[in-house]
Amino acid sequence: MFKVLPKQTASMHTRDGVRLDADIYRPDAAGEFPILLMRQPYGRAIASTVVYAHPTWYAVQGYIVVIQDVRGRGTSEGEFKLFTNEIADGEDTVNWVANLPHSNGKVGMYGFSYQGMTQLYAAANQPAALKTICPAMIGYDLYTDWAYEGGAFCLQTNLAWAIQLATETARLRGDKVAYQALFTASRNLPLNNPEILQHLAPESFYHEWFAHPQADNYWAELSPKRYLQSVDLPMFHIGGWFDTYLRGTLHLYKDMAARSTTPQHLLIGPWAHLPWGRKVGNVDFGPKAASPVDRMQIRWFDQFLKDVDTGLLKEEPVCLFEMGSNIWRTFPKFPTPIQQSYYLSTTGLASIREDSGTLIENPKSKIQNCVDVLVHDPWRPVPALGGHAAIPAGVFERSHLDLRSDVLTYTTEPLETDLHLAGDVIVEIFCNADQPSYDLCAVLSEVHPDGQVYNITQGYVHCREGAKPPTKIQLQATCVRIAKGNALRLSLSVACFPAYSMNSGNSAINSSEILLNAQIITLTVSCGNEATSRVVLPIVADI
Repeated sequence: MFKVLPKQTASMHTRDGVRLDADIYRPDAAGEFPILLMRQPYGRAIASTVVYAHPTWYAVQGYIVVIQDVRGRGTSEGEFKLFTNEIADGEDTVNWVANLPHSNGKVGMYGFSYQGMTQLYAAANQPAALKTICPAMIGYDLYTDWAYEGGAFCLQTNLAWAIQLATETARLRGDKVAYQALFTASRNLPLNNPEILQHLAPESFYHEWFAHPQADNYWAELSPKRYLQSVDLPMFHIGGWFDTYLRGTLHLYKDMAARSTTPQHLLIGPWAHLPWGRKVGNVDFGPKAASPVDRMQIRWFDQFLKDVDTGLLKEEPVCLFEMGSNIWRTFPKFPTPIQQSYYLSTTGLASIREDSGTLIENPKSKIQNCVDVLVHDPWRPVPALGGHAAIPAGVFERSHLDLRSDVLTYTTEPLETDLHLAGDVIVEIFCNADQPSYDLCAVLSEVHPDGQVYNITQGYVHCREGAKPPTKIQLQATCVRIAKGNALRLSLSVACFPAYSMNSGNSAINSSEILLNAQIITLTVSCGNEATSRVVLPIVADI
């Protein structure tokens, strides 16, 4: 352990002459130390302390810690353009910090969200000094992993983030009127009038993202995936079961684990995007759910930046928090579970009675040939509650939502033994609508004997005209133990607002047009031998 010198501020210049400012935390000792670098857009004094220990703590462990304002943010010069300059600026910064006084020339990076993204972009050109990264909660393909899910625009998280960034931009340029208006909007999202950004923040990325509803070249050019195909670095991947960007964390991890010659470790806790604590939503997952990330990162950095044998490479590389058991489980790779199907069966009243819709294992002997019908009214859409896409995210009691007539529910009998799930949950639904376009939201929940219902995971898909049945929904990956005596429930709806932009039922794309032209949508879900709607569960063995 080391004492730490008072924080110093230093500046560098990028290859195009823009000054970037950083705070430096250095051990008060002779000798050389590895560098830990974080590049972020929110004001470097924050240093992601909402989820990580303060940089001083990392410096105490024997590291020079550099927290930098990216271009156009904080006190750094230049114009902030979302992700656009992070490859070149990241490479220049790695080369700069590697040559700071008392540096041993080895650089590691850490951070989550945007700070995780800057790691990926900095690695793109493979600067020699960058030895390892610890990306947390990132988008690998920005279309599928960040801005859209199943072709549906992630309205609430995108709008909230855009307003947050735009508010800081207004503050930095001294625009008091815009700042006050945007700050107010950030506390009460203008979901029915996101055009406020067009008037007060015309430079916001939000407009471009909403205008590119397909996975076109715009997204390919922006996404780290395009630039990392020849990168081979040791990576410690960090995610949360209720994080908005878990798809990106798993996408990157699986890609790197399949092709990398260097260690790739994965840690997924029961957390939402922030904070990383034991309570997520309305559920307390116990003391073991408190974040172990800081200490694990130090072990990782000691291994790859100090050449210390920490024993890390002898451990299984995948560490997943199993909700329900509230313990950490380790695996040699991301689980390859046994897939078990539960089939939808109904008396036709699954939107009215909780006992009408059921999930059964044997489709041949008990399944009923019948249909369920729900009506989506855009005036009163099914509200978002928890999961990974809503604000706040996490686990919530949702029995009141399942009682709505625009939600279909299908429930198993109480389980005779504990059931352990780990991996992706897939839902396949034979359905049709009376409008050219509709959305489908699927929520998997745990039903307790007292009638309380808690969400486990969910997925969402935007269905366009001409799509062939069944409609497939990939739910967010999970790891959970369902206790004996509890039941599983699948809930289906046509909206999850405002987590996702509402489907108008037609081709309207502009946000104001969606609301103005929104149609009532009648959805029919078929069950039976000719329409085997089902949920596919990833079953793993108990420890």
